[in-house]
Amino acid sequence: MKIHQDIAIEDLVREYPKSVGFLMEKGIRCLACGEPMWGTLKSAAEEKGFTAEQIHTLVEELEKRMQDV
Repeated sequence: MKIHQDIAIEDLVREYPKSVGFLMEKGIRCLACGEPMWGTLKSAAEEKGFTAEQIHTLVEELEKRMQDV
């Protein structure tokens, strides 16, 4: 599964469980009570004030990190 800004947080966490730690490093909470949050990676990042450029960089970094795992 390809990681992109419109991926659902639930799908991201299910396919790439280690993405949770990466997102937490970036200040993006993607779990609540052990369950994935609703919404997309983009919407979660926007809630934290990320710009479109920062979201693009976040996706690239996340893709690279998940390939290295």
